[in-house]
Amino acid sequence: MDLLSSNSSLMLEKSLSYLWTKQAAIADNVSNAETPGYKEKVVTFEESLRSRLLRASRKDTPVKAMRQVLEGSDSLVSEQTVQTRMDDNGVNVTAQMSEAIRTAYQMRYVMSSINSGLTTLRSAIRGQ
Repeated sequence: MDLLSSNSSLMLEKSLSYLWTKQAAIADNVSNAETPGYKEKVVTFEESLRSRLLRASRKDTPVKAMRQVLEGSDSLVSEQTVQTRMDDNGVNVTAQMSEAIRTAYQMRYVMSSINSGLTTLRSAIRGQ
Protein backbone atom coordinates (compact mmCIF):
# COMPACT_ATOMS: atom_id res chain seq x y z
CA MET A 1 0.00 0.00 0.00
CA ASP A 2 1.33 3.41 -0.94
CA LEU A 3 0.94 5.44 2.25
CA LEU A 4 1.95 8.74 0.66
CA SER A 5 -0.55 8.77 -2.20
CA SER A 6 -3.41 6.59 -0.98
CA ASN A 7 -7.01 7.78 -0.79
CA SER A 8 -6.76 7.55 2.99
CA SER A 9 -3.84 9.96 3.18
CA LEU A 10 -5.55 12.32 0.73
CA MET A 11 -8.68 12.21 2.90
CA LEU A 12 -6.60 13.06 5.97
CA GLU A 13 -5.00 15.95 4.08
CA LYS A 14 -8.40 17.32 2.99
CA SER A 15 -9.79 16.87 6.51
CA LEU A 16 -6.91 18.83 8.01
CA SER A 17 -7.37 21.59 5.42
CA TYR A 18 -11.09 21.76 6.25
CA LEU A 19 -10.41 21.92 9.99
CA TRP A 20 -7.81 24.64 9.50
CA THR A 21 -10.27 26.70 7.43
CA LYS A 22 -12.93 26.14 10.08
CA GLN A 23 -10.61 27.37 12.86
CA ALA A 24 -9.84 30.50 10.81
CA ALA A 25 -13.56 31.19 10.32
CA ILE A 26 -14.21 30.71 14.04
CA ALA A 27 -11.38 33.14 14.86
CA ASP A 28 -12.92 35.69 12.48
CA ASN A 29 -16.33 35.19 14.06
CA VAL A 30 -15.06 35.68 17.62
CA SER A 31 -12.96 38.70 16.71
CA ASN A 32 -15.98 40.35 15.03
CA ALA A 33 -18.50 39.44 17.74
CA GLU A 34 -19.06 43.12 18.56
CA THR A 35 -19.12 44.38 14.96
CA PRO A 36 -22.64 45.56 14.02
CA GLY A 37 -24.00 43.83 10.92
CA TYR A 38 -21.33 41.10 10.90
CA LYS A 39 -22.61 37.77 9.62
CA GLU A 40 -21.23 34.58 11.15
CA LYS A 41 -19.01 32.53 8.82
CA VAL A 42 -19.80 28.83 8.46
CA VAL A 43 -17.48 26.29 6.83
CA THR A 44 -19.02 23.26 5.12
CA PHE A 45 -17.28 20.19 3.79
CA GLU A 46 -18.56 16.98 5.31
CA GLU A 47 -22.08 16.76 3.90
CA SER A 48 -21.21 17.50 0.28
CA LEU A 49 -18.14 15.23 0.39
CA ARG A 50 -20.14 12.37 1.90
CA SER A 51 -22.79 12.49 -0.83
CA ARG A 52 -20.19 12.73 -3.62
CA LEU A 53 -18.19 9.82 -2.19
CA LEU A 54 -21.36 7.73 -1.98
CA ARG A 55 -22.09 8.40 -5.67
CA ALA A 56 -18.47 7.60 -6.59
CA SER A 57 -18.61 4.27 -4.73
CA ARG A 58 -21.37 3.10 -7.08
CA LYS A 59 -19.32 3.62 -10.26
CA ASP A 60 -17.48 0.93 -12.23
CA THR A 61 -14.08 2.01 -10.88
CA PRO A 62 -14.94 3.21 -7.37
CA VAL A 63 -11.36 3.73 -6.12
CA LYS A 64 -10.46 5.94 -9.07
CA ALA A 65 -13.78 7.82 -8.84
CA MET A 66 -13.30 8.41 -5.11
CA ARG A 67 -9.79 9.71 -5.77
CA GLN A 68 -11.18 12.23 -8.25
CA VAL A 69 -13.81 13.35 -5.73
CA LEU A 70 -11.18 13.79 -3.02
CA GLU A 71 -8.84 15.74 -5.27
CA GLY A 72 -11.64 18.11 -6.27
CA SER A 73 -12.99 18.69 -2.76
CA ASP A 74 -12.53 21.97 -0.97
CA SER A 75 -14.12 23.65 2.02
CA LEU A 76 -16.80 26.24 1.36
CA VAL A 77 -17.07 29.32 3.56
CA SER A 78 -20.48 30.97 3.65
CA GLU A 79 -22.25 33.52 5.82
CA GLN A 80 -24.94 32.50 8.25
CA THR A 81 -28.01 34.72 7.98
CA VAL A 82 -29.33 34.06 11.49
CA GLN A 83 -29.45 37.20 13.60
CA THR A 84 -29.09 36.85 17.35
CA ARG A 85 -28.96 40.52 18.35
CA MET A 86 -30.60 43.84 17.53
CA ASP A 87 -27.48 45.14 15.71
CA ASP A 88 -27.74 42.35 13.09
CA ASN A 89 -24.68 40.55 14.44
CA GLY A 90 -25.13 36.80 14.23
CA VAL A 91 -22.22 35.59 16.39
CA ASN A 92 -22.78 33.55 19.54
CA VAL A 93 -19.35 33.64 21.20
CA THR A 94 -20.07 30.76 23.57
CA ALA A 95 -21.10 28.48 20.71
CA GLN A 96 -18.07 29.59 18.68
CA MET A 97 -15.65 28.83 21.50
CA SER A 98 -17.23 25.40 22.02
CA GLU A 99 -16.87 24.69 18.31
CA ALA A 100 -13.25 25.88 18.39
CA ILE A 101 -12.47 23.36 21.14
CA ARG A 102 -14.25 20.58 19.25
CA THR A 103 -12.36 21.44 16.07
CA ALA A 104 -9.03 21.50 17.94
CA TYR A 105 -9.68 17.95 19.19
CA GLN A 106 -10.56 16.83 15.68
CA MET A 107 -7.33 18.37 14.37
CA ARG A 108 -5.41 16.52 17.06
CA TYR A 109 -6.92 13.18 15.98
CA VAL A 110 -6.22 13.83 12.29
CA MET A 111 -2.61 14.79 13.06
CA SER A 112 -2.27 11.65 15.17
CA SER A 113 -3.48 9.54 12.23
CA ILE A 114 -1.07 11.24 9.85
CA ASN A 115 1.77 10.75 12.32
CA SER A 116 0.90 7.07 12.73
CA GLY A 117 1.03 6.50 8.97
CA LEU A 118 4.36 8.29 8.66
CA THR A 119 5.78 6.33 11.62
CA THR A 120 4.81 3.08 9.89
CA LEU A 121 6.44 4.26 6.68
CA ARG A 122 9.62 5.32 8.50
CA SER A 123 9.80 1.91 10.22
CA ALA A 124 9.45 0.15 6.87
CA ILE A 125 12.18 2.27 5.31
CA ARG A 126 14.56 1.67 8.20
CA GLY A 127 13.71 -2.02 8.29
CA GLN A 128 12.78 -1.99 11.95
